[in-house]
Amino acid sequence: MKKKLTPYSIEKKQVRWGFLFTVPCLVFFAVFSFYPIISAFLTSLTNRDAIRRTYDFIGFQNYTYLFTQSNGGFSLLNSLKATAIFTVGTFVPMVVVSLILAVLIMQLRKPGHSKMFELAYYTPAVLSSVVAATIWMILFQPTGLFNQISNFVMHTSGKDYQWLTNNSMLRASTIIVYFWKYIGYFTILFITGLASIPPTIYEAAIVDGSSRWHTFWKITLPLLKPTVVLVSIMAMLQCLKTFSTQYMFVQGGTAREPIDVITMNIYYTGVVNRRLGRSSAMSIILFLIMLCFTYLQFSTQKGGDDVEY
Repeated sequence: MKKKLTPYSIEKKQVRWGFLFTVPCLVFFAVFSFYPIISAFLTSLTNRDAIRRTYDFIGFQNYTYLFTQSNGGFSLLNSLKATAIFTVGTFVPMVVVSLILAVLIMQLRKPGHSKMFELAYYTPAVLSSVVAATIWMILFQPTGLFNQISNFVMHTSGKDYQWLTNNSMLRASTIIVYFWKYIGYFTILFITGLASIPPTIYEAAIVDGSSRWHTFWKITLPLLKPTVVLVSIMAMLQCLKTFSTQYMFVQGGTAREPIDVITMNIYYTGVVNRRLGRSSAMSIILFLIMLCFTYLQFSTQKGGDDVEY
């Protein structure tokens, strides 16, 4: 019987080689991302302790405990509240202000000076979170610079605004530190997105008599949508997984309850109190929250990419 020859297909060969080149990446993600998630979920179904080798399968009792039992001021519900306050207070201003700064910088930038300033904007993001938190804790002291600025702005003299002792001011302090550290990073991302928009589109808009405000809303923002989605997701995830700033503040002597974000609660529950099962359950809850917000941002920002002027 004559063997049937299959026609040569360059598309099939490209697919085969493309899959071959993605295998290392898939293996990397499977080992360092998927496996830890699955392992954390399985651990959350047990009463595993950090010291004892033996543990029992208890089903969803850890999840039930987290949502029903109160652990003083350090319950999961308090951590969710602290995380929500921090995320909303940081995420919205960070995205809006970084976009405004990027637009202003693109309009005012001069040849030869842009790279130097962009490096200056990005420098705080490179700085260690421990160093940044330590510097800002000094600034927030009663005799620090921020208290002096507050007295100058509010026309008071010698008043302590309790940046590190009052609950509301303590939350605001952590938000300020995070905002200062990452605003330049997201500004650079927006600048990169703005630089990719062809100048001929703006020239055509000017010829048609479009104002700057109208051009921004009808041309710049729609064309910048992929960058906006990227920055929104990155900023949201960055805020939800915050830990270093709050931890350093607590180690410096501030109250833990107002800034006890879920990541810090996971640390204290799993490392300090050695309840790995319960801390794994909180990790899975945080993972689901991040997954839901990421999906929500992707789904709500589909469509509407048409440029009009």
